[in-house]
Amino acid sequence: MNVTAIPRSSRRPDWAGRNYTLLTAAAVATGLGGNGALIAAAFAVLETGGDSGDVGLVAASRTLPLVLFLLIGGAISDRVPRHRVMVAANALSCVSQAAFAVLVLTGEPRLWQMMLLTALGGTGQAFFGPAAEGMLMSTVRGEQAGRAFAVFRMAMQGASLGGAALGGALVAAVGPGWVLAVDAAAFAVAGALRSFLDVSHIPPRAPGGGMVADLRDGWREFIGRPWLWSIVVAFSIANAVVGAADAVYGPLVARDSLGGAGPWGLALAAFGAGTVAGALLMTRWKPRRLLLAGTLGVFPLALPSAALAIPVPVGVLFVVMFVAGATVEVFGVSWMTALHQEIPEDKLSRISAYDWFGSIALMPVAAAAAGPTESAFGRTASLWGCAALVTLVTAAVLCVPEVRNLRRRTGVMPEPASGSAGAERSVGGRGEGGADRR
Repeated sequence: MNVTAIPRSSRRPDWAGRNYTLLTAAAVATGLGGNGALIAAAFAVLETGGDSGDVGLVAASRTLPLVLFLLIGGAISDRVPRHRVMVAANALSCVSQAAFAVLVLTGEPRLWQMMLLTALGGTGQAFFGPAAEGMLMSTVRGEQAGRAFAVFRMAMQGASLGGAALGGALVAAVGPGWVLAVDAAAFAVAGALRSFLDVSHIPPRAPGGGMVADLRDGWREFIGRPWLWSIVVAFSIANAVVGAADAVYGPLVARDSLGGAGPWGLALAAFGAGTVAGALLMTRWKPRRLLLAGTLGVFPLALPSAALAIPVPVGVLFVVMFVAGATVEVFGVSWMTALHQEIPEDKLSRISAYDWFGSIALMPVAAAAAGPTESAFGRTASLWGCAALVTLVTAAVLCVPEVRNLRRRTGVMPEPASGSAGAERSVGGRGEGGADRR
């Protein structure tokens, strides 16, 4: 009697190949550790007798090298194998966080030491971010790219939400030093996972004309696409004012009208839960006009500032934050899908670096201007101004024809090569974005 073997179906969908799985697992690890570490770093400063100004200095120490080295990181990531850049950046972050943890656990770290170690972590992130995003986009192929990005972002956002909640609880239970140690271990695990990435499907880079030439080439690619630079400019402004509202005005409104830090923390958690729900929606929905649908999803990002300006009751604020998180994630997935579809593979990391740079460049300026703006115009007017700016720059983006008309490509797409998502082959034939800016 002959028995025909019935092949076992893979537990993974056909678009979730080896590289995609490794990238997603590594992103979850760093998301769980990193968001708790942000809380731990702030409390480490406060426990040494520092004040809010010292916390701000440590935070700025991370942002400054991120801005300084992002474009260089993008150029290098398009020149050398991206997984090597990612592993090296993870190693630097692991060492810096481990040293930070040791200082906190064994004594009283000085402010300059915490600033230096945080700056090393920011430097690692500047090189990691463009490499990771380019690696993810080069891993995914075909019509299922949007679903792959949505699942990746859902896992990343869920890990970030869980990491923040777990980190806050652990800081209270065992202290910030151990949370920083956990983050160092998470970087070690993520770096080990990323070392197994297969880059044989990526063509060898042709010799270039040097770093400046690579940056110039990336800039031409960036500025030559109106849909690309217009959205980055708009988000540079939107991210800045939303960041200022969340970091400065939100806690003040919570203190005066909402019942303190607890309700504000839950409101931020509602926004995070909304991003997970939005990513889940995008695993099923494939809008034909990618950037039109995504940009329309940005308008509700103005609602939290308006809600704080009124201010609305806590329950209403939770709903507003959830809706804003869900709709902005529609933009996030659509944006990644558009980049994956339109940008040449050998320029992905440089374009990602310009995107990152534009997204964060104005955030320190807006945070610094929040206090003087409140003094000059009042908190309510400042919050309405934040909501108005988000609405205006988003509406301006819709005036760009390419934004309204860019369509998702359909039809038969080339099969991915070895190591790519969507295929598992024995021969060779879009990243993770790290901290999500949007």
